[in-house]
Amino acid sequence: MAFDGILLNGVLDELERNLLNGRVDKIYQLEKDEIHLIIRNNQSNFRLLISASANFPRIHLTNIVKSNPTVPPMFCMAARKHLDGSRLISLEQPGFERILILSFEALNEFGDKAVKKLYVEIMGRHSNIVLVDDNNRILDSIKHVGGNVSRVREVLPGRNYIFPPSHDKLDPMTADRQTVMDSLKSVNSGSQAASTLMSAFTGISRTTAEEIVHSALGTVSTESLSKDDSLLIADSFEYFFARVKSKGFAPCILLSADSSPADILPFEYSRFADSNIRYYKSFSEALDDFYSIKDSADRILQRTSNLHRTIKNNLERCEKKLALHLKELDEARSGDTYRLYGELITANIHNIPSGSNEVSLPNYYDPDNTLVSIHLDPGKTPSQNAQAYFRLFAKTKTIKEKAAALIHDTRTEIEYLESLSESLSRATNEAEIQEIADELAREGYIKIRAAKKPEKQKATVKPHRFISSDGFVILVGRNNTQNDMLTLRLSQNNDIWLHAKAVPGSHVIIKTEGKSVPDTTLIEAATLAAYHSKAKLSENVPVDYCPVKNVKKPSGAKPGMVIYNNYKTLYVTPTEEAVSRLKVSNN
Repeated sequence: MAFDGILLNGVLDELERNLLNGRVDKIYQLEKDEIHLIIRNNQSNFRLLISASANFPRIHLTNIVKSNPTVPPMFCMAARKHLDGSRLISLEQPGFERILILSFEALNEFGDKAVKKLYVEIMGRHSNIVLVDDNNRILDSIKHVGGNVSRVREVLPGRNYIFPPSHDKLDPMTADRQTVMDSLKSVNSGSQAASTLMSAFTGISRTTAEEIVHSALGTVSTESLSKDDSLLIADSFEYFFARVKSKGFAPCILLSADSSPADILPFEYSRFADSNIRYYKSFSEALDDFYSIKDSADRILQRTSNLHRTIKNNLERCEKKLALHLKELDEARSGDTYRLYGELITANIHNIPSGSNEVSLPNYYDPDNTLVSIHLDPGKTPSQNAQAYFRLFAKTKTIKEKAAALIHDTRTEIEYLESLSESLSRATNEAEIQEIADELAREGYIKIRAAKKPEKQKATVKPHRFISSDGFVILVGRNNTQNDMLTLRLSQNNDIWLHAKAVPGSHVIIKTEGKSVPDTTLIEAATLAAYHSKAKLSENVPVDYCPVKNVKKPSGAKPGMVIYNNYKTLYVTPTEEAVSRLKVSNN
C-alpha cells in the first residue's frame, strides 16, 4: 500500500513519544530528495529519515546510516542554518492528510525565539520537504516547483506556503456513520465502494479501503450494493478508525509467496492470512525493513540508468560496425578469384585476341581443367587486363587484412562493454557506480566534467572478501578497475586466478600463502566466479583457473582484459546459498 494517512498517523504517534522536545544536533542531506535529522532526546540520539522520493516517500526513525556527500546541497545548508540546535516542539497531521508538520523552536538572527516549520508532503511524485519561517514564508524546499511545473501552487523561496489541493476530501477521523453512507449512495458494487472511500476521504489507500469493504461484506467484488451493505460498510469504517483513534497499532509487513515484503500495514487486516504477516515492535522498524531494499534498488537504478544507456548505445554502435566489417570481409574474399583471373590470363596471354570482351580459359588448378569465363576490358591489352586483376587482388587483400583487424578490435570492444554492463548490474553502492563512471570517462565514452573546486578524496570500495571452507581467503573484483588491481597488483605468482569462461564476469583470486589449494576451495572459488558473472543463472558453468603467473595483460588492453594459458576448467552451478555461506565482509 502507499504510505497513506493511517501509516503516517502511526508514525506521528511514535515520533511524538520519542522526539518531542528533543534537540536537533545534526542535519544531513544524503540524497537529492532525502534528509536525516539527528535529534537528541532523553539521553539518546535518534536518526529521523525524511524522504521526498517520487517512488518511496516516507518519514520514520531509521538505523540505516549512509555516506555523506562531500559538499552539502543547498537545502541542507538552509536547514542547518535555521534548524541546527533548535527544539522540536510539536508534530501535526492536518486533516489526516499525507502531510506532517514538524515545528521547531529556534533563535532568529536577532537572538529571539522563533518557530520554523518543516512541511513533509508524502504525495508520490509530488512529494516535497518545505522549510518555512514564523511568517509561513518558504525559506527553501528540497524540490523547487515553479509556475512552469504547477499553475496551482508554486513552491519557491520567498513565496508563502500553501497546502496542496485537498480535492474536497473529508477527514475520516471526524466522519460519522451517516457521512460514510452518504458517500456510498451512488455506488453499485463492492469494488466501487472501495474506490469511493478512497475518493471521499483523505489518507485512505486502496489496500485500506478494500479491507474496510471486505470486513463488512466478506468480499470486495460484489456486483450490487444494497442499503444494508452500505450500513455494514459504514459500521466497518467506524470500527476501523476507532482503532486508529485509540492508537491500537500493531505494525506489520505482508509477505508475498516468496517471503519478500509485499505491503506494510498499520495492524493485521482480516483479508490476509496470519501466516503471511510479520509483526514489528514499531512502525520505524517495519518501514526500515520494508523500504531498505526497495529504496536502495530504486536509487541504484536511477543512478545507473544513464550509464546503462551509454553502454547500450555504444554496444549498438559496435554491433553495427561489426556487421559492416564482416560484410567488407566477405566481399574482400573475392580477391582470390581476381588473382586466379590474372594468373590464367598471364598463362594464356598469347592465345587471347586483343580487343576481346570475354575469354574462357582452362583452370589449371582444377584437375578437370574446367573453363573459367573472364570479363576483359577491350580497350586494354591482355597483359593490361591481367595487371588490372592483380591490382584488384592486392586491393582486396589489404581490405581483408584491415577488416580482420577491425573485426578483432570491435569484438574486443563489445566484450569490454559487456563486462562493464555486467559490473554495473552488480553495483550495490555509490562508490562502485562512481568507479565504473570514472572508467567510462577514462576510456572516452562519457565526458569528464571539470571540477569547480578540489574534491575530497572519493569513497573507495574494496573487493568482495570470502573465506573458503578450508580457511583460504578468496577475493572477488567488483568491476574492471578492481579486476586489474586484484590480478596485477594484489596477487602473488602462486595465487590461483579464476574466471567464468567466455562470458563477462569478475576476476577471482585464491590467496594461497604458498599452500596447496584443496579441491573444496577450488570449487567454492569457481562457484563465486560463476555467480559474479553473466552466467549467474546458468547450470554447469565452465570456469577456467590457473596460477596468477600464467595471466598477462596485453599492452594497450582495456581495463579488466587479460589473456591466460596453461589453464584447467571446472564446471559449477552457482547458488545464492553457496555464496552466502562464504561471505565474510562486503566492505
